[in-house]
Amino acid sequence: MTREPTSRRTWDLLVVGAGTAGLIGAQTAAGLGARVLVVESGGFGGDCLWTGCAPSKALLAAGAAAAGARRAARFGVHVDGVRIDGAEVMAAVRRAITTIEPVDSPDALRAAGVTVAVGTARFTGPRTAEIDGRPVRFRQALVATGSRPFIPRIPGLESVDVLTTETVWELGTLPARLAVVGAGASGCELAQAFARLGTEVALVESADRILPGEDPAASDVLLAALRADGVDVRTGATVDRVGEGRLVLADGTTVGFDRLLLTVGRRPRTEGLGLGAAGVDVDERGNVVVDATLTTTNPRIRAAGDVTGHPPYTHVAGVHGSLAATNAVLGLRRRVDLSAVPRVTYTSPEIAAVGEPTGALADDRRLVERPLRSADRSVTDQDDAGFSRLVVDSGHRVRGANVVGPRAGEALAELVLAVSQGLTTGDLAGAMHAYPTFADPQWNAAIRDVRRRLAGPAARRVLTVLALTRRAVLAVRR
Repeated sequence: MTREPTSRRTWDLLVVGAGTAGLIGAQTAAGLGARVLVVESGGFGGDCLWTGCAPSKALLAAGAAAAGARRAARFGVHVDGVRIDGAEVMAAVRRAITTIEPVDSPDALRAAGVTVAVGTARFTGPRTAEIDGRPVRFRQALVATGSRPFIPRIPGLESVDVLTTETVWELGTLPARLAVVGAGASGCELAQAFARLGTEVALVESADRILPGEDPAASDVLLAALRADGVDVRTGATVDRVGEGRLVLADGTTVGFDRLLLTVGRRPRTEGLGLGAAGVDVDERGNVVVDATLTTTNPRIRAAGDVTGHPPYTHVAGVHGSLAATNAVLGLRRRVDLSAVPRVTYTSPEIAAVGEPTGALADDRRLVERPLRSADRSVTDQDDAGFSRLVVDSGHRVRGANVVGPRAGEALAELVLAVSQGLTTGDLAGAMHAYPTFADPQWNAAIRDVRRRLAGPAARRVLTVLALTRRAVLAVRR
């Protein structure tokens, strides 16, 4: 821990946890002139750096390189004898982590004017805490301790060395057979990455489709892609028990494995924090209860990131960490807005969405869409599995969007802006877009919607009058 006598001063902001929410919250507060103390017991950077965003995208990149080499012949490029070295792949994943690590390091925090303490924090009262037994006083605090993988109770599971999204990165090489339980975003990403790298993968999901929280059409496109990559996808399949090297499903079928990976959700890290002593309530799942300003039931303590139960994305944690810190330091009441939270599943194709769901429309909403194959870029790249869908209201404002295809996460960016700012399809159609890109379908969907309106009876009457008036004016000028 820092040698500064923390027991003799009162910190403007005590930040517990140095994941994305804590890091950005601390730097924001320090930038506003506050005296900030950050406490972290594990790795600075949190899950995103060590077990989430960085390693998973590095593994996906390796899988994409292997898949691209195998499929290059369709361009007349013949790659013979694709060989995958599992140890080198995992080493490359770890290099990605260490390359990014300095950005989230204690030194980076200190450079931003933040005091750093390495240790375990526990609240002892509404305005007091201790760090490894040493007392600390604070005026405001931010709880940003994140979440951890959920391990369900399955008979026989205790006999298996289970992998989670935290421990899978400790593998020294690639397993020969991998069973993945849970086909949400993480499960689908890891299943596809390992399959493309030569592992025999089975993906087991209890719901009737993969990515059950996404548009069913998006799930269907990804299902076909996973199976094309060799993943054995089992939907509507509940794990009854775990045997030696096999899953026994409720229908009596089995799935063999050398390693078992669980991706069935996460739970907040709130145990041992002393939240009760601080007057901070948690809900039945352990999430810290916050209001729209991210204030807990103790008005001096705020919370941000996965620990709140808000959408568990790094970008949400970062924005909310900054908002919570600003509110705490400046005494503001800025509120969170969850109406335009983007989400991306980084499979191939990518599944990206924002705002209102495209699979279940409200009464005053309509859907405008274009298939990915309508984009010339999909023809040149021979990659046309996907679509763009826009949810549009009666005022032609974009309320939601779903993009499926290569680099869908990047293509989603302007649609996030459209949803958050209430832009219309006319606004999208009127903005010049680069050609050719994989974002063409969403632009063309907006253009099609505008043309549909112009083709309506009322618009046609107005346009006809304008055209006749213009003709008459030109005739007089002659």
